[in-house]
Amino acid sequence: MEDKKALIPRNHVNISGKIIYSEGDQAWNLIRLKKEILGEFYQLKEKRSKFSYNMSYYRTYEELEKAIKDMKKSQALPVLVYFYQDESPD
Repeated sequence: MEDKKALIPRNHVNISGKIIYSEGDQAWNLIRLKKEILGEFYQLKEKRSKFSYNMSYYRTYEELEKAIKDMKKSQALPVLVYFYQDESPD
């Protein structure tokens, strides 16, 4: 991840939200960052900057534990995201 600088929040953040359906992609793939996230990662409000992301998914806790050991060598902690399928209203 050369030429990238990790954003680091000032405080612990725990937020729940909805995933939005994209008609163009025909998938539930849009996540809007709430103001609490924008407050912690204030750099995201810089209009002239560019941002990207890296998402990793591990199939077992053993794989995740190994990855965490490697992550401890870097400066930033990851953001944990959980996906849930909400129950449909009857």
